[in-house]
Amino acid sequence: VQLQASGGGLVQPGGSLTLSCVVSGFSLGDHAVGWLRQAPGKRREGVGCIDSVDDTTYMASYVKGRFTISRDKTVNTVFLEMNDLEPEDTAVYYCAKQRGPTCSGYALYVDWGQGTQVTVDW
Repeated sequence: VQLQASGGGLVQPGGSLTLSCVVSGFSLGDHAVGWLRQAPGKRREGVGCIDSVDDTTYMASYVKGRFTISRDKTVNTVFLEMNDLEPEDTAVYYCAKQRGPTCSGYALYVDWGQGTQVTVDW
């Protein structure tokens, strides 16, 4: 199982960025996939998750309305579209695979990617 996150970088406040998570070794039709982030000196926190069954998404309150998760099963990729970025969004962003087909909470992430750095600054 592998999850490869990419697309991070430096962006100005108010800007946009889209992260990609290419997965292998499992099917997006069988497992939910989520995005999480960890800022310096802070605990890792969930950003959002997408179910494998019907593409239902669950977004954290602090990104709702600004971030969107989607997926393309034909290219085994899950996306995190981030708009109206704020300095507080600066973090390493990780994608992770859920144990089952639905988003079931932080404890059920069983495989993780290596992370991609997002920095929001002037």
